[in-house]
Amino acid sequence: MQSSSNLFPVALISAERRGDLSEDVYRLKPGNSPDGTVELAVTRLGLADVPENRGIPVILLHGSFSNRRFWYSPKGLGLGAYLARQGFDVWIPEMRGHGLSKRNHDYTRNRIADYARYDLPAIGAFVREQSAQVPHWIGHSLGATTLAAALGGEYLGAPAVASAALFGCQVSRTHWPLKLPPVEWTGRLLLKRIGGISGSRYKRGPEDEPAGVLIEAMRWNGLFGRFGEGKNDWWKGLAEVDVPLLAVSAAGDHQDPDWACRKLFEQVGSEHRQYLCLGRQQGFSGDFGHVEMLVSKAAQAEVWPLMTQWLKDPLTPLPGASVEPATKV
Repeated sequence: MQSSSNLFPVALISAERRGDLSEDVYRLKPGNSPDGTVELAVTRLGLADVPENRGIPVILLHGSFSNRRFWYSPKGLGLGAYLARQGFDVWIPEMRGHGLSKRNHDYTRNRIADYARYDLPAIGAFVREQSAQVPHWIGHSLGATTLAAALGGEYLGAPAVASAALFGCQVSRTHWPLKLPPVEWTGRLLLKRIGGISGSRYKRGPEDEPAGVLIEAMRWNGLFGRFGEGKNDWWKGLAEVDVPLLAVSAAGDHQDPDWACRKLFEQVGSEHRQYLCLGRQQGFSGDFGHVEMLVSKAAQAEVWPLMTQWLKDPLTPLPGASVEPATKV
C-alpha cells in the first residue's frame, strides 16, 4: 500500500464529507507486536470547510463492546463531533477487531497489555506525526483502563501525552468468587473454549470482546492478582505518572463506581490532577450512569463543555472538580 506515514505502512482508506465535518479513515500497520497481522483503523474528524486548520489533537479511546460510534454517530452527534466543531483535531482509533479494525490472527488472545504496549504508542506516534503536536488522550471504561495501563507501564509518557482524561476507570472493584482459584480456573477454561463474548447476544454493545481481554481482567481480580503484566506492575507505575490528569466518575455508575474510580485516581502521582464526580450532590442535573456520563443530552449540555475547557487548559480547575496534587514520597 502507498503509505501516508514515514513511521510504518499507513493507508488512507476513506475520505468523506459528513455535513460540516470531514471524516478521514486511516489503516495503520505498525508491525511492532508479535502478531504481524494487526491493523488498526483510526478516524480523523475535522471541519470540512477548513481542512488545513489543524487544532489541538485529541485521541478518543472507546470502551469494551464498542467502537468509534461511541464518540461519533452516523448523524454527526457525539463528543468527537462536538470537539471537532470546537476546532480540535479529533482522532478516534478502534481497537483490534472492533469497528473498521479487522480481527488479527491471534484475535482471541488479544489483551489490554497488547493494546497498551504496542497499539497506543503506535497510534500516538502517528497522530504526533500528522499534527506536529503532542496529543491529549480521553478514554472511557476499558479505553481509559488501557490508557492507565500504558501510563503505568511507561509505554506512554509526557513526550507523547499532553494530558489524560479517564472516564469510568477503575481496577479495584472485585467479585469475591474470583478469589477462589477453582472458580477463576473454570472461568478461564470456558472463555478459552468459546473464544470471547458476543456484545450483541448479551446486549452489552455492538462489538465482541476476545477471551484474552476477559481472562486478563479475571487475573487482576484473582487471589493474588494485580494491575500489571508479568514483572511490570502498572499499579505501582501509576505513582510515577507526571502528566495532567482528569479522572471522572458517575454517581449512578454501578459498573465502575465512584469509590473505585477515586482509588485509581489517588494512585496516580501527577502534580496536576483533578477528580470530578457527575452527580446531583456535585451540582449536576442528575446522577449520571456509565454510558450517560458521555452519551446523553445531559452530558452534551453539562459534560462536553467541561471537556473543551479541560483540553484548552488542563492546569486550571474545572467547576465542581476537586484538585488534589499528589504527594511524592
